[in-house]
Amino acid sequence: MTQPTSKSPLNALQKAMVTRLKADATLTALLGAADRIVDQPREGMPYPYVRVGDALSTPDNTHTSFGREVVETLHVWTKERGTLTGQDIAGRIVELLDHKWRELSALLAADGHKCVSIRAEFDQALTDPDPEIRHHVLRFRLQTEQLS
Repeated sequence: MTQPTSKSPLNALQKAMVTRLKADATLTALLGAADRIVDQPREGMPYPYVRVGDALSTPDNTHTSFGREVVETLHVWTKERGTLTGQDIAGRIVELLDHKWRELSALLAADGHKCVSIRAEFDQALTDPDPEIRHHVLRFRLQTEQLS
């Protein structure tokens, strides 16, 4: 009998989060298009946009299963003097992801993982050296379990 091996959930989680965010008409309307939710913004990317992909993963195994605690950071970038648009976008992202472990689990199953929990840890609005740009940082903490 072969010993199971631990598999990273990071790519599957990122794919599931992006899929969930892009499927939301309210969020894509705030951004102007679904293709403004990206892993890496292209040169000249129009504002506003969301960058997904900064993650920290640590083992959270038991004697009988493989698990991970993942901290996922999303960045909202807007080009305006105020924070209202960025706060609207960040707020919608929190609505779509905070405590939505069932929805993420359904998207993760095909990649061999399930989401046990997800919670928003913070949303911070930052000013950029360019006074026309605002940056919102959102951090989510997730618990995942590898399916057998």
